[in-house]
Amino acid sequence: MKNRKGTVRAIQEGTFSYAEDFVTESGRVLPGIDIAYEIYGRMNADKSNAILICHPLTADAHAAGWHEGDRKPGWWDIAIGPGKAFDTDQFCVISSNVLGGCSGSTGPASIHPTTGRPWATDFPIVTIGDMVRAQKLLIDDLGITRLFAVAGGSMGGMQVLQWAVSYPEMVRRVVAIATTASSGPQQIAFNAIGRRAVTDDPEWKDGHYYGVAFPKKGLSLARMIGHTTYLSSESMYEKFGRDTLLAQKDEPDLSPDFQVESYLDYQGGSFTGRFDANAYLYITKAVDLFDLSTNNTLSEGLSPVRAKCLVISITSDWLYPPSESKEIVSALLENGVEAEYAEIRSHYGHDAFLIEGGQLNYIIGRFLSRICSKDVMYTPVVTIEKNATIEAASAVLIRRGINHLPVTDASGRLSGIVTSWDIAKAVACRLERLEEIITTDVVCTAPEESIEQATEKMTKNSISALPVVDADNRVLGIITSEGLSRLLGRY
Repeated sequence: MKNRKGTVRAIQEGTFSYAEDFVTESGRVLPGIDIAYEIYGRMNADKSNAILICHPLTADAHAAGWHEGDRKPGWWDIAIGPGKAFDTDQFCVISSNVLGGCSGSTGPASIHPTTGRPWATDFPIVTIGDMVRAQKLLIDDLGITRLFAVAGGSMGGMQVLQWAVSYPEMVRRVVAIATTASSGPQQIAFNAIGRRAVTDDPEWKDGHYYGVAFPKKGLSLARMIGHTTYLSSESMYEKFGRDTLLAQKDEPDLSPDFQVESYLDYQGGSFTGRFDANAYLYITKAVDLFDLSTNNTLSEGLSPVRAKCLVISITSDWLYPPSESKEIVSALLENGVEAEYAEIRSHYGHDAFLIEGGQLNYIIGRFLSRICSKDVMYTPVVTIEKNATIEAASAVLIRRGINHLPVTDASGRLSGIVTSWDIAKAVACRLERLEEIITTDVVCTAPEESIEQATEKMTKNSISALPVVDADNRVLGIITSEGLSRLLGRY
């Protein structure tokens, strides 16, 4: 039975440091980088239950739960935690701050190792691809060879799609929300206006304002512009209408007269207290440069994708409208990728994926819970040919640290399976040939078979591993009871 929905505390907060040169897509070199991250929930034995969360434009690694002194929980607390879409009783959820950010990861405010001063605008231009490559280094350092899923909304959705393209064999599932595969001219225009607001502020000082001043007015205005694009006309009417502040004045003047103006002033002012102006410039530029199409064709650009995909749009989102999500799904389906499209029906606009917890948890939870054998199988699978010796099989089991070894014929078709227990008995009986000890009547599972069905087979036959085979009986992977235990723990 599923746990009651609740908040979650990060079990690990840290900074991953990469000491070697990091070469950006532009060819510039960062002599080492730091990536801040938080982890919620625990990894299972083979680390097959890890989900990476990619954050939107101005968020950070603190995606869920509370830090001491917080006035509100992490930015996606509605979706991460026990019983929620990203169920921390089932999954290990990892969230990191992007390269170029200002919340613990290397960015323009970081100290240049040569000058001893902040990088400022000497920092290289970074792309969504650079951000994802930095995340990949973190995931490698955590010992994860394959992610169960990568998920995120807005700019986070861009990172998700980039993951699926750049590292197709590392991602089982993707959840891309309220995003695009290529920034359009309207989106670029709003970001350009926001950047101009910052760079035209006299306090910006060509980006070298650290320790001297801070372009509060410019960054505040940029945030006001950006925040307006996250809302919808309907939500603004509902929240503000034409409510005024005139009761506080003798007569109208050029200062704010409407509640919506006061609200945007507050949003802009509070933003300057938590975000770096240069980081805003670099991150919005990365969003503008994002384009996954190849030869002006999205299907060609998405051709490397192998993951099962869920693309979610928001009905009232005019920043990244549903048509852009549908285009992504069409391109994926054209490539034969298993892809689903869903809509969050909301009048909250682009920000709905941060607000509509009920719909979000239902749509994503349903997608992630439909787990089949291919989603949890261990790959690449280690096999051995049936004409091998027991000594050779023993060496493979010891070297790989595994207990189950599928045995194949010369064409790669499954012939049987041998376990470490079989090897122990063979040594005791002084046997030499593998054919003398393999189990030939092997219980298998198909890639699309549900894990519930696979578990039932394992229980019924008192076995702890199932080879995953295709229609030609070729071994695709193997699933073990250890690998299933945490994924099934919530039922």
